[in-house]
Amino acid sequence: MVKREIIKIDEDKCNGCGLCIPNCPEGALQIIDGKARLISDLFCDGLGTCIGNCPEGAISIEEREAEEYDEIKVMENIVKLGKNTIKAHLNHLKDHEADKYLKQAEEFLKERGIENPIKEDSHHHEGSCPGSKILDFSNQKNSEEEKGKRISQLRQWPIQLHLISSNAPYFIRKDVLLAADCTAFSIGDFHKDFLKGKALAIACPKLDSDRDIYVEKIKKMIDEAKINTLTVMVMEVPCCSGLLQIAKKALDSSIRKIPIKHIVVGIKGDILKEEWI
Repeated sequence: MVKREIIKIDEDKCNGCGLCIPNCPEGALQIIDGKARLISDLFCDGLGTCIGNCPEGAISIEEREAEEYDEIKVMENIVKLGKNTIKAHLNHLKDHEADKYLKQAEEFLKERGIENPIKEDSHHHEGSCPGSKILDFSNQKNSEEEKGKRISQLRQWPIQLHLISSNAPYFIRKDVLLAADCTAFSIGDFHKDFLKGKALAIACPKLDSDRDIYVEKIKKMIDEAKINTLTVMVMEVPCCSGLLQIAKKALDSSIRKIPIKHIVVGIKGDILKEEWI
């Protein structure tokens, strides 16, 4: 046994939807008796790809005594599932820079004469964790030349959802923008087009672990601060969708009902979806 990071499943939150299962190519998760279960410490690498695919926030990472992850045992199961699963697993390891395990996996394939489905020299690959995929579009030309100085539309502090007070004066009867952390860095006109005239809260649904706190804070914004509308802005990567699930859960448990707008931002800053739900 060694002390290491490994996933933890909150059975009270898990509804057995199974969305985490396809996002664990290692085969560490199964639905048993209506709940997601970690079937063996040996199969869980602790990298947490499954976390962002749980709409209930039931999966987190903890550090505890556990059996050491065994890449060879994982590969013995994965090769039975075919080329696409092998590829997803290798890219998962590559995305998270798990070089030790990646080397073991590739040696396993080589020793058994099984084709390696990923190219060693490719940095642009289809991984099992789209949010960690390495992309470089620094050579992309801007269609417009920047002129003048932009004015910040931020009218409050703090802005991180963990730190804000739900009934702060700047939330009372206001339109609120709940934005995933990365959105403002992707959208060139974030302040002008989306933040202007709104109160702001930011969060990361993948890296921020205690979603219950977020649900409760948004619920209080709705019921106590009596906010007018809530705009939830997320990135296109799957792990970011959890922020909308948090907002919906807060709305479902609130007394007041308000409109929610859902905005999905592409990694290059384009708006892929904008709709009221």
